Amino acid sequence: MFRDLEGESEAASTDGADSATGDGATGNGHSAPSPHNETSTQKSSGQPAEKAANKASADATKAQSASTASTASSDSAAEGANAAQNSDSAKGSPAGSNKPVAPKKPATRKAKDSGTAPIPSEPASSAGQGGESEKQDEVTVLKGISKAIATNMDASLSVPTATTVRAVPAKLLIDNRVVMNNHLRRTRGGKVSFTHIIGYAMLKALRAHPSMNVTYDLQDDKPSAIQPAHVNFGLAIDMPRPDGTRALVVPNIKASEELNFTDFWTAYDDVVKRARNNKLTPADYAGTTVSLTNPGGIGTVHSVPRLSKGQACIVGVGALEYPAEFQGASEKTLNNLAVSKIITLTSTYDHRVIQGASSGEFLKTMHSLLLGEDGFYEEIFEALRIPHEPIHWSADIQVNPEEQVNKVARIQQLIHAYRVRGHLMASVDPLEYRMRQHPDLDIETHGLTLWDLDREWPTGGFGGKSMLPLRSILGVLRDTYCRNTGVEYMHIQSPEERAWFQDEIEHPYEKPSRDEQFRILGRLNAAEAFETFLQTKFVGQKRFSLEGGESLIPLLDVILSGAADEGLEEVTIGMAHRGRLNVLTNIAGKTHAQVFREFEGREAGTGSGDVKYHLGTRGSFTSDRGNSTTVYLAANPSHLEAVDPVLEGITRAMQDRLDRGAESNNAFSVMPLLVHGDAAFAGQGVVAETLNLSQLRGYRTGGTIHVVVNNQVGFTTAPQAARSMTYCTDMAKAIQAPIFHVNSDDPESVARVAQLAFQYRQRFNKDVIIDLVCYRRRGHNEGDDPSMTQPKMYNLVEAKRTTRRLYTEALVGRGDITQEEADQALQDYRQRLERVFTETHAAQTQPVSTINQDGSDGDMLAPQGTVSEEPAIERDPQDTAISEDQLAHIGEVHTNIPEKFSAHPKLKSLLEKRAKMSREGGIDWGFAEIAAFG
Repeated sequence: MFRDLEGESEAASTDGADSATGDGATGNGHSAPSPHNETSTQKSSGQPAEKAANKASADATKAQSASTASTASSDSAAEGANAAQNSDSAKGSPAGSNKPVAPKKPATRKAKDSGTAPIPSEPASSAGQGGESEKQDEVTVLKGISKAIATNMDASLSVPTATTVRAVPAKLLIDNRVVMNNHLRRTRGGKVSFTHIIGYAMLKALRAHPSMNVTYDLQDDKPSAIQPAHVNFGLAIDMPRPDGTRALVVPNIKASEELNFTDFWTAYDDVVKRARNNKLTPADYAGTTVSLTNPGGIGTVHSVPRLSKGQACIVGVGALEYPAEFQGASEKTLNNLAVSKIITLTSTYDHRVIQGASSGEFLKTMHSLLLGEDGFYEEIFEALRIPHEPIHWSADIQVNPEEQVNKVARIQQLIHAYRVRGHLMASVDPLEYRMRQHPDLDIETHGLTLWDLDREWPTGGFGGKSMLPLRSILGVLRDTYCRNTGVEYMHIQSPEERAWFQDEIEHPYEKPSRDEQFRILGRLNAAEAFETFLQTKFVGQKRFSLEGGESLIPLLDVILSGAADEGLEEVTIGMAHRGRLNVLTNIAGKTHAQVFREFEGREAGTGSGDVKYHLGTRGSFTSDRGNSTTVYLAANPSHLEAVDPVLEGITRAMQDRLDRGAESNNAFSVMPLLVHGDAAFAGQGVVAETLNLSQLRGYRTGGTIHVVVNNQVGFTTAPQAARSMTYCTDMAKAIQAPIFHVNSDDPESVARVAQLAFQYRQRFNKDVIIDLVCYRRRGHNEGDDPSMTQPKMYNLVEAKRTTRRLYTEALVGRGDITQEEADQALQDYRQRLERVFTETHAAQTQPVSTINQDGSDGDMLAPQGTVSEEPAIERDPQDTAISEDQLAHIGEVHTNIPEKFSAHPKLKSLLEKRAKMSREGGIDWGFAEIAAFG
C-alpha cells in the first residue's frame, strides 16, 4: 500500500486513499461479489449445466462495472471461472463460440449451517424426504450495469490476448511525488496521485510506441488493423455503492496524447469528479482505445485484467510494496540496504494486431520514464512550475563506516552551500518561470544520492534537531532559501547576526493564520481597487501606478503594524513616484477625495503647485491590535533618490528632539523607511552615500528599512543593460546589510519578509533591504506604450492575472478559505470600488479638508477653488531660429529608415509625422528637441 514520506499523511495505496480525497482512484475490479442486488430473485434446487456455467462467469465479474450497455469498457475483471489466465499466454474461446464452455455437471451445493441452530440429535432427512429444510441456491437476474458487465465479459472472450509483466522500482516515483505535493500545498493547492504520474508515463510510452494503440475489427468481412487517430485514454474508476457493493465505470480522456502533464492532470480529475457525482454522459465512454486500471489499490500485486472488445491494450498497476522477501525488515534496515518499493505493471493486449515484443518495449519505456529518463520528471516539474530540479535516479554509493563519516561532513557542506547560494535557486521572478539549478546545491555534487534521503544524519543543531533524515534537511533548506524568497546574509561578519537569521528562518514551512490571510487579501483588494478606479476615471493621466507591484501595500502594512505594536513614535517614509498615490491613500491615510481633487486640478491658491505624485502627508496608522503610530510621507522631487538623505535628516532631527538617550532602548523610536526603484537604487550615487552614512554616530537613525520596488526595467532599460551586478541591491553588501529577494506574486512570503526585516531592524538597529521583485503592468507612465521597447516582457505581462486574483485562487485551491469566503472577498473588493466612486462625487461637490504637516486640519477648499498664477519673469528674447531648409534636412536625416530594416508600425507612423512636421510645420516638443540637437 502506498504511503508518503517526509512526515506527510497521504495515500496508503496507489490511489486507494487518494480517491477518498477526490483525487480519483482507478478501480481494480477484484472486490468480492455482493449477494444482494436490486433485482428480482428466484429459488430452485438445481440448475442446468448451461445456467451453472453462466452463473460461474457472472460470479467472476459481479463486482465490476461496464461503461454503458452500448459501450465496450475497459475492465479490470477478477480472475474467475473464465477470466484468470497465465501471464504471457494466449486467451480465447473455442472456435465459433463466444460463450464459456459449460461443465458437464452442475456444481454440487451444500447447505450452510446456521450459526444459531442447535446440533440435531439425528441426521437430517434427505432431499426427497424433507426438501423444504435444505437451503437452496439463489438466482439473481442481472440488470443494468451488472447485465452490461456480463455482456461485455462475454464479448471479451472473443479477443485473444497475451500479457507482458514488468516490475519497476518506485523509489524515484515516491520521492518526486513528495516534492510535487509539497510545492502544490504551498502554492495553488491540489494533489498529484501516483496514477497521475503513471498514467502520464503510459501516454508518453504510447507516443513512442504507436503500435500499442492499434485495434482489430472486420472491414467488409476482412480482418483489419485500425490505427486510431487519437489515444482515448480510459480510466477504470471504482464506484462504491451505499449498500456496500461496488461498480466500475471506464470513461476516457479524448485525444490524451496531445495533453501536457497539467492538462492531463486536470482532465483526469475532472473525469473522476464527474463520475463520482454521476455526471458522466455516453460521450465520455465512447471510443476508448487503451485503458489503465489499478488493482494495487486494494493490495493486489499482479493481475491480468480483461481486455474489452474494440480496445488495443489495458495496463494494470499492482500494489506499491517492498518485495515479499524484505517485508519483515525494519524501515531503517531497508533504508540502509537501499531496498526500494516496487510496482508491477502488466500490459494485456490484442494479440491479433499487437505482438509481444512491442508490448515488452512499451513497458520498458514506461520503466525508463518512471526512473527519470528522457527528462520525464523535469517535464512534470516544469508543467507544475516547480522552480528546482527533480530528484535523479542513481545507484547507492554507501560502502563502509568510513564513508558514512565522510557523508556527515558532506551534509554540513551542503547546509552551508544553501545558506550561501540558496538565493540563486529562489523563484523570485513573477513574470518568467525557469527551472533553476546550481552545482553547489546538487546533492550528487556532495557525494549523496536519493538512497540517503531517508537515512538519519547528525545535523550539528540544524533546525533545532541533533539528527534528521536528509529528506527533512533538504525540505527545510528549500523552504528557507529556495521557494519564493531568497535570503542573503552570510556576507555579514557578525556571528551573532548570522545565528539570529538561522534561528529565525531555518524552520519547516508554516502558513499564516486565517486572520493574517484575510488581512493580506484585504490589503490587496484595497490596492487594486484604487488603481482600477483611477485607470477607469482618469484615463491617460500620469499617476505612475502600482499595478504589478500591489504587494507593496501588504508589505508596508506589516511593517507599520509592527511599529505600532512595538510602540514606535513615528514612521517616516520617503519614496519616488511609482505607487506613491496608492501609499498615500492606503497607508498614510490621505483621503481618496483629496487625491481626486488633485486629479481634477482644484488645488488651493496657497498650494505648492507641484504634481500630485510629489506631494506628502502626515496621518495615523492603526494595527489590528488597536495600536497606533504616526506616519509621515515626505514630499519628493522628480530627482530620483534625492529624498533619501533628506528623509534620514528629518528622522534624525525627530529622534534628537525626542532626546531618549543614545543608549536607550527607545533611542530610535522614529523609524525611516525608504522605497526605491530598482534602476535608481543601483544607478544613483546618492544611494551609496546614504548607505555609507547609516552607521556613523553623527548620522545614524537606528536602521532604515529599504524597499526596492523592482519592476525589472528602468524606464526602457533592461537590467542586463543597466548594471554589472547580479542584483540591483548588491551595493548594500558594502555595509553588510541583509537582503531579502521576494516574489511579489506570493503575498504571504512578502508579509513574512516584511516581518523579518522589521524584527532585524529592531534587534540590531541596522539597515535591511527588501528586493520586491514585481513588474510594471503599464508603461513608465500611463501615456507610454511599453510594447515598443519591451515587446517580449509585455507579452508576458498582458497574459498575467493580477496578484489579488492569483492569491484568491491559491487560497481556494489549497482549501484555506471556501469559495463562499472568496466570493465575499470579491464582493468586498467591489464595495471598495463603489465607495471610491461615492467619494469622487463628494470630492467634486463638497469642501475637502487638507492636512497640514503638523497633522492639524487646514483650511477648507471650496468646490470651485482657483489657483493664482505667479507673474512670469520677463527676459530679453533670444533669436534661436534656423532656416526652413536646415529644419527639413534635420527631419530627413532623423526619419530616414535604412534599407532592409523593418520599423515598428507605431514608430514608423511617428517618423512619418515628424518628417511632415519638418516640411510643413506644426512642430511638437519631441521634434523641437531633435532640431535642437541638429
